[in-house]
Amino acid sequence: MDKEKEGEEGVAAMAVLYQGFDPAAYLQYNYTSPRADFERPDSIVPWKLGCLHRAFTEGDVSGEVLLDVGSGPTIYQVLSGCEVFSKVLLTDFLEVNRQELRRWLHNEEGFSLDWTPYLQHVCKLEGRSPSAWMEKAARLRTVVSDVLHIDVHRPWPLSLDALPALPPSGADCLVSCFCLESVSPNLAFFTQALGHIGGLLRPGGHLLLIGALGESYYLGGPGVRIPVVPLDEAQVCASLTASGYTLVRLEVYTLPPDMRVGVDDVSGVFFAKARKE
Repeated sequence: MDKEKEGEEGVAAMAVLYQGFDPAAYLQYNYTSPRADFERPDSIVPWKLGCLHRAFTEGDVSGEVLLDVGSGPTIYQVLSGCEVFSKVLLTDFLEVNRQELRRWLHNEEGFSLDWTPYLQHVCKLEGRSPSAWMEKAARLRTVVSDVLHIDVHRPWPLSLDALPALPPSGADCLVSCFCLESVSPNLAFFTQALGHIGGLLRPGGHLLLIGALGESYYLGGPGVRIPVVPLDEAQVCASLTASGYTLVRLEVYTLPPDMRVGVDDVSGVFFAKARKE
């Protein structure tokens, strides 16, 4: 069997695995204490929010449309960007995740995590009172125009009926967190997916990419063990270059021992700010 055929079968096998993904369990595993301890500067979630805040406020990331690739059941990744862009598009492969996002966006009962501490923390980063979190929540609910299906392994990852949502030249900025390495069977498909999503980004636009380092699996729910491409920093940089991006900055976070809580084997997290050629 050639490598491409083997990779395609790996993509299909991962799609089957993801049918067992449990948004509520995933959020509990990764977005509560200790990984989301806002009193600790070395906690992983505050680190990610700080990286995104800096990237969105440095002045070179701008435009009208922000596209979040593989949102999962989370909104933290657009809490800073929603202040910069007038239109935000959320996307995910799984309907259960898109339903979770819509519940929060429509302020319905039943969403699986209280995002208030996240909203308050980002307000602090922006120099605002934590009590402004309701204004930020209202802003995000206003600027998110759609929650779309996406498949990063297709050359055009969005469905054709989503074309009107994007300007002809593409989105002004992409953000993607823990998606590509978690849905790809190997490094080649991770790199290929980077190229595919680049087709959604205008020339000169920015990609803000957060992902796992040294991770071979994570739990998507009780007993749902999902394989991950175990990346290192050099591979991330090489894949970005091969996919037509110029790296602006790479930051790395190393997990303290007590952040290794048994739901994955991740050793670190990277944040990459890159620009499309």
